[in-house]
Amino acid sequence: MAGTIGLVILLLLVVLLALEVPVAAALGLTAIAVLGIFKPAMLWVLPQTFFAAMKPFNLIAIPFFIVAGILLGRSGISRRLVRFADCLMGRRASGLAIVTVVVSIFFAGISGSGPADVAALGLILIPAMVEAGFSRRFSAALMAAGGGIGIIVPPSIALILYGVVAQDYNPSVSISKLFIAGIIPGILVGLSLIAYIVLFQKGKPKGNSDKQAVSNAPDEPKSLGAAFKEASLGLLAPVIIIGGIYSGVFSPTEAAAVVVVYALAIDLLVYRELRWRDVPRALTEAGATSGGVLFIVASASLLAWVLNYFEVAQEASALLLSITEQKWLLLLLINGVILIAGCLLDAISIMYLLLPIMLPVTQQMGVDPNHFGIIVVVNLAIGQITPPVGVNLFVACGVSRVSLGEISRGVWPLVAAEAMALLLITYLPSLSLLLPHLLIQ
Repeated sequence: MAGTIGLVILLLLVVLLALEVPVAAALGLTAIAVLGIFKPAMLWVLPQTFFAAMKPFNLIAIPFFIVAGILLGRSGISRRLVRFADCLMGRRASGLAIVTVVVSIFFAGISGSGPADVAALGLILIPAMVEAGFSRRFSAALMAAGGGIGIIVPPSIALILYGVVAQDYNPSVSISKLFIAGIIPGILVGLSLIAYIVLFQKGKPKGNSDKQAVSNAPDEPKSLGAAFKEASLGLLAPVIIIGGIYSGVFSPTEAAAVVVVYALAIDLLVYRELRWRDVPRALTEAGATSGGVLFIVASASLLAWVLNYFEVAQEASALLLSITEQKWLLLLLINGVILIAGCLLDAISIMYLLLPIMLPVTQQMGVDPNHFGIIVVVNLAIGQITPPVGVNLFVACGVSRVSLGEISRGVWPLVAAEAMALLLITYLPSLSLLLPHLLIQ
């Protein structure tokens, strides 16, 4: 019975997505249809499940971090971070491509969102890389890949969602630990992109020099110290988040609220590139984005409830365990499943649909749930740049005016580089667990 229902769910999802029904609607409609066909008497549960999915206190952090990312993005901090990263890396062959990765890591500590990173930084860095002599296809693909780091390092919206879902299966999962655990893996993913640039893009630029490209920005600082001074307020945002959580001053949710106040203060009182009349527009944009995220969360929770009610998730877990008892092979299989899912679904949907299947399996195999959270999120970061539905690719296409087909051809080497980092993160748990062990007792 569970197997039949699982096939029906898969078929309905494929059909609805093929018809270009929005993901949130497709998930909700599938849940309603399956329950209506196989157990109509239980339809009354779905409205309660829909609203209950948005009740967890930790979810409040999501709109706060979205607001903070939008406010800081409009403050000109992205331009200042680019200048600082450029001065930090120095002038060298392929330097601007490396700067793109470095500044992506910096900005990831502010926004918590891959698409937000690509949108905020792409307008500056993609034209600069093209002017420096890189192909437009490579420039857009690299910006999309760098933006994916935004959901690995704190403050990560994806890690918040993982924590909310995983705590139902293992109370030891901590969003604070997940935030700290994401720092080294996020840097490692960035280093994998830099390694690709150094090994395969060295000397590629044929046009203007990196110095010419970046110097088009107004009021460019002439020294590393001046650049750091300009970017310091932006760099302080992730320090406030991590420092506050590590010291126990506030929780991740409270940290999100503090960063919003901080963002408003430096926008309105220091940089003064955002005016009071612009604040309502920024809040409206953040509200629309947050609403979309929470709608997907609620709709995905409906289908997750259906999967559990008909024991589809349990049967799928048993199937995974029956394939192999080797931990390393099981983790490799799980990575493959999530990567394939990332080509077709968004990160939120994948978490709510696959975690009920995979968390019991990994727990039985002795995988630390906080480590597994990092594995999942790195997979999802790669999923943001894998066609046909990689969200970062769509944003990069819009910014760079490169077609989806063209950017897709350019992104696969970067996917391979990030996949190498994923394997290290998967099989070396200390990369994820060392900092939480040292900083959070």
